[in-house]
Amino acid sequence: MSVFWLALSAFAIGTEAFVIAGLLPAISADLLISAPAAGQLVTIYALAYAIGSPILAVTFHNIDRKSVLTLALSCFILSNLLAVAAPGFAMLMAARVLMALSAGLCTPTALGVAVAIAPPERRGRAVALVTSGLTVATVIGVPLGTMIGNQIAWRATFVMVAAFGAVALTGLLLRLPRGLPTGSATFAQRLAVARHTDMLYALATTTLWAIGGLTVFTYLAIALRGIGFSAWEISLALLVFGLAAAIGNILGGQLADRLGNTRTSGLGLAGMAGALILLSAALKFASPDHARYFVLAMIFCWGVAAGASIRARSQASSGSSRRPRPLRCH
Repeated sequence: MSVFWLALSAFAIGTEAFVIAGLLPAISADLLISAPAAGQLVTIYALAYAIGSPILAVTFHNIDRKSVLTLALSCFILSNLLAVAAPGFAMLMAARVLMALSAGLCTPTALGVAVAIAPPERRGRAVALVTSGLTVATVIGVPLGTMIGNQIAWRATFVMVAAFGAVALTGLLLRLPRGLPTGSATFAQRLAVARHTDMLYALATTTLWAIGGLTVFTYLAIALRGIGFSAWEISLALLVFGLAAAIGNILGGQLADRLGNTRTSGLGLAGMAGALILLSAALKFASPDHARYFVLAMIFCWGVAAGASIRARSQASSGSSRRPRPLRCH
C-alpha cells in the first residue's frame, strides 16, 4: 500500500510539471507579461530540476528515506501555495524553482523506496506503479488542472496540486516505514558515466527529442488559442495527448519485444517528427474550421509516437530489452 502513496506523489509532481503548458495564456494575461516570458516558467523549472536533482541526491544520501520524502513533499506543497500567493512574476518564478528542487529530490527517492519496500519478485511492478503516477498525470491531472485554471483561476490549479501532494504526504507519514536503505552514487561516479560514448550518444538523442517535443508542448495552448480553441477544447486536446501517450507506452513495449528497442525508438522519433511537421503546417496554413480536427489527430499521433519512443528508450536504459522475435505469418 505504501507504493500507492509514492505513485500519488508522482502524480502530483507530474501534474504540476506539465500543467503549466495549459495555463500559460491565463498566466500571461493575469500578470501582464508576454507568452514567451511566461514560458520561462518552464525553462527555469527544467534547469533547476536538472542541476538540483543530482546535487540534492548526493547531499541527502545518508538521511532516512522517509525523512527525505517528507522534506521533499513538504517543500513541494509549500512551493505550490507560494505560487498561489505570488503577487507577481518574480515570486512565481521563485516558486517554480522550489517546485523543481523538491520534485528533483522526491521522484528519484520515491523510485528507490519502491524498490526497497517491495519483495524481489515484485520490484518491477512497484517501480511501474510509481512511474504510472506520471502517466496518469498526463491523462487526468494535466487536463483537469487546465480546465480548473481556465474556468476558475490559474492559481486554483496550484491549490489542487498542493492538495494532491498533501494527501500523498499524509499517506506516506502513516504507512511508510523508517530505516530503509540509504546511499547514492557520488558526484565522481555520476560524472564517470560521461566517459562512455554510447551513454553520451543516448543523452544527446534524448536531449534533442525532449527539446523538440516539449518546446511545442509548452506553447501548445497558445497555438490552439490562435486557431479558435476554447478553454475546454484546449483541455480536451491535452486529454487526447495524454491518452495517446499512454497508448503509445503500451504499444512501445509490445513493439520493443518484437522489433527491439532501437528500432522502436527510431520509429517513435520518426512518427513524432512527422506529426509535429504536419501539426505546424495545419496551425500555420489551414483555416480554423478545417484545422480543428486535423490538429487533434496530429496531437494524438504525436502522443502515441512519443509514448512508444519513451517506453523503448526506458527499456533499453534499464537493460530489460529482449531479442526480437520473428514475425509469424498466419
